[in-house]
Amino acid sequence: MHLNFMATFITAWGYHLTYLEFIAFITSVVGVGLGVFGPRSTWPWWNISSLLYAALFYEQKYYASAALQFIFIAGGFWGWFGWGAKGATPAKVTRKEKIIWGAVFLISWGALYPFLKRIGAAASLTDAFGFVGSCIAQILMVLEKYESWPLWFVVDGVYTYQFWRGGSYLTAILYFIFVLIAVAGWKRWLKEASK
Repeated sequence: MHLNFMATFITAWGYHLTYLEFIAFITSVVGVGLGVFGPRSTWPWWNISSLLYAALFYEQKYYASAALQFIFIAGGFWGWFGWGAKGATPAKVTRKEKIIWGAVFLISWGALYPFLKRIGAAASLTDAFGFVGSCIAQILMVLEKYESWPLWFVVDGVYTYQFWRGGSYLTAILYFIFVLIAVAGWKRWLKEASK
């Protein structure tokens, strides 16, 4: 039997939830939820959900979000080997590193936004913000820096707005769940980094 992943899994209040979005949602919640506790097993879940969301976001013309998923997959492999068998040992970013990352963020966001607008992306400003912020948060997470979580909090809040406004309601709910998970990760990793 052949399963069409873009076929409607369920319809609720006029929203057509595809099999692809539903499976991507489940794998994402598991992956990000595991990330709070820092086990190495978070990374395969991230990779599966990223592959699924790459297809979904491309279909919806969120081009930066689609491309971002492949960066997440690369980060997943880096995280798997970087964290080691015992998982993450959170630490803090130095003040100088914060300034550098802030400058990288602003310059990259400013450069990506007009490009996305030119190619007809669905949400150029927020998609550029989310892409750049997520790349930096992913790098900080792989490097086991607690500051990844406050950045995820902001980025996921922006994505919640973007996907809700774009009519991808389950994905918007997913990113709102990510906002809540980011708070939990922020608290836990800060406590660990402060030891």
